[in-house]
Amino acid sequence: MPDELVVLRVSNGVATITLNRPDKRNAMSDAMRAQFAGVLERVGQDRDVRAVVLTGAGKGFCAGGDVAGMERRLNAPQGEVGFNGWARQQGVHAVQSLLHDMAKPTIAAVNGAASGLGADTALACDFVIASPAASFTWSYIHRGLIPDGGGMYFLPRRVGLSRAKELIFTGRKVEAEEALRLGIADRLANANTLLPEAEAWAAQLGAGSPVALALGKSILDQSLEMTAAQVFAQGSQAQGICYTSTEHRTAVAAFLARAKPVA
Repeated sequence: MPDELVVLRVSNGVATITLNRPDKRNAMSDAMRAQFAGVLERVGQDRDVRAVVLTGAGKGFCAGGDVAGMERRLNAPQGEVGFNGWARQQGVHAVQSLLHDMAKPTIAAVNGAASGLGADTALACDFVIASPAASFTWSYIHRGLIPDGGGMYFLPRRVGLSRAKELIFTGRKVEAEEALRLGIADRLANANTLLPEAEAWAAQLGAGSPVALALGKSILDQSLEMTAAQVFAQGSQAQGICYTSTEHRTAVAAFLARAKPVA
């Protein structure tokens, strides 16, 4: 097993995070989850990083939870199963929240199968770009489980409630073309250009004011649960902060300089 289960590369303001267990189709082990959390925290705090791309090494994006971990849970003493499961869920949700709440644009570059937790992780990003080899499967039902990585929150917001129920209740596979039609994926790209296209898109998305991006994203992510009045209220507070930002002051000064009549 490689020491680096999660690989980070930063170039031109874009952080590319690669899940790196290709022999296991990047299934999320406890060790990988811990490294993933550390990388997300580091990227989130790095002001030189303007946007994030998440992908998988090898042929898969992320095959979901690690089967070895499931086996350990089944073999735990009966009186410990419930609490151990609860504790694991806290760790899963903490990592998914780090990704979803990232105060900068995030793109999942899905290069292969995204199954179970892997599909949830892709949708925790702001945008999804997929190669022809990509597929999405909320396969929890085949293990007697429900989506635990945010799928029950993210999926209905992309495809609608009834379609999300159908995908979760059946656990069927969604290939790349259908994923685009349903809104699970936002773009498709050839396998050999997937990552460069994702990184170029990320650079474009992250080119604006980091302050405006962070505040706008935080409100948009809550907007479906808020009234218009609440959105207006949060927007007013956020705009007040934007008024004080260096980016706003610089942009206004440049506009005024261009607009000033020549004597």
